[in-house]
Amino acid sequence: MRQAIASRTAERVALHRAAHQIFDEPKVFEDPLALRIVGPEASAALRAGANEAQEPATRSRRTFFAARSRYAEDELASSVRRGARQCVILGAGLDTFAYRNPFSGIGLRVFEVDHPATQAWKRERLQKGGIAIPSGLSFVPVDFEEQSLPAELSRNGFDASQPAFFAWLGVTPYLTRAAFDATTWFIAGLPGNSGVVFDFLVERQLLTPWELAALRRLESRLELAGEPFKLFFEPARLEQDLRRSGFEPERLGAAEINHRYFADRADALRILSGQGNLMSARVNLT
Repeated sequence: MRQAIASRTAERVALHRAAHQIFDEPKVFEDPLALRIVGPEASAALRAGANEAQEPATRSRRTFFAARSRYAEDELASSVRRGARQCVILGAGLDTFAYRNPFSGIGLRVFEVDHPATQAWKRERLQKGGIAIPSGLSFVPVDFEEQSLPAELSRNGFDASQPAFFAWLGVTPYLTRAAFDATTWFIAGLPGNSGVVFDFLVERQLLTPWELAALRRLESRLELAGEPFKLFFEPARLEQDLRRSGFEPERLGAAEINHRYFADRADALRILSGQGNLMSARVNLT
């Protein structure tokens, strides 16, 4: 993203999450704050654009964004049951988990990590939406390519001697491989039962012609916004790399996501593109 400018990608993702609350029933991802954080004007515009919201490509993107948030929060709940009391949201954007944290009563602390410009913009959105900042939340301003994530987290109260769960959604495509590796190595060095969920883009040669054309259209828009894609993976090799780093990975491709979250729906909501992939990587106990 451009310096001192809030992420436009974060705004688009928030709008898709809000649209899921309006147009899709049953909801795969319940977020009672999604409409409040995008604001009344954006919410009204979403409702007015009902026809566009039902276009196949738009529905597919919305489906993936809803599913990845649901998957991350499902995995977080599992991590909390195993004893984790720290949640780090990397590239938090307009994510609302910290403001509806169902585990605050048992001491789950949330750290929102993002670019300083995006965090300042989010604070404005929170204020306008009447969303209070909870005491168990810490804002951690970090530029992933320039600053040390461990150092900035530690400076804000993160305890690396205790397990932690990391939600890392919508970030890895914009990183260099060096920045990705530095983050996963840091998480792998945390106590057992720590873990991370992230989404990633697959190498272009693994896409169908239709998927590749859709990717190129999206890349053109993102490059104009100053947020180009940089990082792509071959899924099997990524899983191998994670195992070598000390993780136990689980990957969900489009077919697995559709089966887990969108089976037997009357509205046939589902992910159309194989580009959407989710990875959960838990730090081994041994």
